Amino acid sequence: MKSFIKTIAITLPMIWVMQSCGNSTAESKSMEQLHRENGLPVKTSTVQAQPISSTYTTHAVLSGIQESTAHAAVADRVDHILLRVGETVKKDDVILTFPTDNPAAQYMQARVNVEHSRTTTARMKALYESGGISRQEYDNVAAQCRVAEANFDAVQQSVKVRAPISGVLTRLDIQESDNVNPGDPLFTIARTEQLKAQLWVAENQISEIKKGNAARAMWNGHTITGCVSQVDLSLNTAMQAFGVQVEFDNSQAVLRSGVNAEVQLYSENSEAAVITARKNLIKKGGQYFVYKLIDDKAVKHPVTTGRQLDLDIEIIDGLASGDIIITQGLTLVEDGQLVRVLN
Repeated sequence: MKSFIKTIAITLPMIWVMQSCGNSTAESKSMEQLHRENGLPVKTSTVQAQPISSTYTTHAVLSGIQESTAHAAVADRVDHILLRVGETVKKDDVILTFPTDNPAAQYMQARVNVEHSRTTTARMKALYESGGISRQEYDNVAAQCRVAEANFDAVQQSVKVRAPISGVLTRLDIQESDNVNPGDPLFTIARTEQLKAQLWVAENQISEIKKGNAARAMWNGHTITGCVSQVDLSLNTAMQAFGVQVEFDNSQAVLRSGVNAEVQLYSENSEAAVITARKNLIKKGGQYFVYKLIDDKAVKHPVTTGRQLDLDIEIIDGLASGDIIITQGLTLVEDGQLVRVLN
């Protein structure tokens, strides 16, 4: 009797486990059967052709719309600096001076020479007007005077350094009493009510950028807007890219010349293109696929991709406007499987 009871005690749990496994298998089969009969639940989206608006982003140094740097013409000591950074200057205003007694500049010699030439020219003019000399003789003396004046002006510019353009004094590279050598930078004048940037765009992206495309520059939380002012028509062989110039409105002095800003260009194609989210594609063996919804079935279809557009991608071939593709359930669906749309 005890042996019989012990056998029952062991057998009943085993029967319960076997029944449980059997029920689980039955439930699993019923779910698969349900999918076969009613279709795998998925979500879909209808493909629509639309104009592509893409963004080209890079970094570039901003400079004034006009900008010029003056350099030392002689080796000498800076005598006086007449203006300071931030001041507005006009073309030919004297910004700084060097001593006039520098032998290398020959300031005094040039000054004496031009004064002598002017006196001589005035005397010869009187003689010419009275008939004492010919017109040719007078013209020769007058030409020598003009040469002397040009030489003196060049010498003056070397010791009295002038602004090459009108604008704002944006940088001083020297201080009073500093010693400089020929070619050393002295100061920079710039017009900063507008800023510009020189970009270099690869040949596979240049077709999207046109003159007039909108642009913006961002630096340190500040933003200014502008547009593309020039797009090169030939490749720069040294840079292996196409040059693009962009101009920005900086009338409020938001950004400073010389900063390295993030520049974004916005391009828009006139022709509509088919695009879809990258997550809607399946890649296998180097080939992209989508699942089209055709007659309530998922049909695996190869596609050819084009430009990368942030989270989207252009479809060059394989999809057309109006096609319906599966967007959710891609990991479970199989080619030719019956599906049920839950949109």
